[in-house]
Amino acid sequence: MRNEKGFTLVELLATIGAGIIMLAAIYTAVTFGYRSSVAVERKVTAVEDARAALELMAAEIRMASYNPMFAINMWRNPVVCDAQSPNQVYRGIQTATANGIVVQMDISENTTIGDNPNEIIQYTYDVANERITRSTNCGPAEPFLGATAASGNPRTVLVRNAAAGIPVFRYFNGTGTEIIPAASFPARIPDIRRIDITLVVDTEFTDPNTNQRRRMIYSTSVIPRNHAPVF
Repeated sequence: MRNEKGFTLVELLATIGAGIIMLAAIYTAVTFGYRSSVAVERKVTAVEDARAALELMAAEIRMASYNPMFAINMWRNPVVCDAQSPNQVYRGIQTATANGIVVQMDISENTTIGDNPNEIIQYTYDVANERITRSTNCGPAEPFLGATAASGNPRTVLVRNAAAGIPVFRYFNGTGTEIIPAASFPARIPDIRRIDITLVVDTEFTDPNTNQRRRMIYSTSVIPRNHAPVF
């Protein structure tokens, strides 16, 4: 008879231990890869939403005071859109604060403001819910960036300007001097020549690798050329 030998108990235990270590390494690598892909996906979504919001805000605010027919007494009350504004010198920027702005424009080019659904636009930073809302023609505030769960829209970012101490809107005159809304507005609204928009956003979900939200800051400058007086 041949002298055939099998594995010893020690060899079996060593093999099983090595297998467990390999499986644990594979599991760790797969889990880390999944978490990384989820983190990247969430960041990309947040970046796309924030950039798109900033671009639309800039495009619409840039059109403030658009009045191709040079109509007079055209601007509407920002609270009651079917009423004439008592502040016609404010023209197409009827409200300007650090957390909100109301712009008007005669898109239809018919000397009437409000007959087009996008001729009166209000952006508001909802500090409590950490989001930006948008409303048109004195309608209800609609989720724009950072929708709440109650709105039924996906919430990809938290707008954290208040936490960061950075205003959403900053205003400058023709010499580049900042106009501080709390001290100077609304009387100096006619002096606005540049508006800076800054969005401080955190991803809604924490990064699974760091357990921290990722923060991004986006900003742009807008020159509302139509807001300058015509002589």
